[in-house]
Amino acid sequence: QLVESGGGTVHPGGSLKLSCVASGFNFGAVHMRWYRQSPGKARELVAMIVYDGTQWTLSDSVRGRFTISRDNAKMSVYLQMDNLTEEDTGVYYCNVQTLNLWGRGTQVTVTT
Repeated sequence: QLVESGGGTVHPGGSLKLSCVASGFNFGAVHMRWYRQSPGKARELVAMIVYDGTQWTLSDSVRGRFTISRDNAKMSVYLQMDNLTEEDTGVYYCNVQTLNLWGRGTQVTVTT
């Protein structure tokens, strides 16, 4: 199971930190991903971090503004989002690709 939290409504330029807590599988053995689905758009891969946290990738649209991290002891993955823009609005999901496992998502709204 994956449970996301930390979404909310912020103004442009604001920050949010998303969390995803995992249970029921060997969290420390899998890569973790954050996706988002913005209104009217397909679901987009935003960030990925490898099983031990030593490597990660970010999409071009968020690089330099978002940071992905994980704490295997807490079975959690995080997405720190800074300098948010209205284009970052959407539902953010964490995912384990190898298990085809998705959380229910957390809503992020960036608005003036």
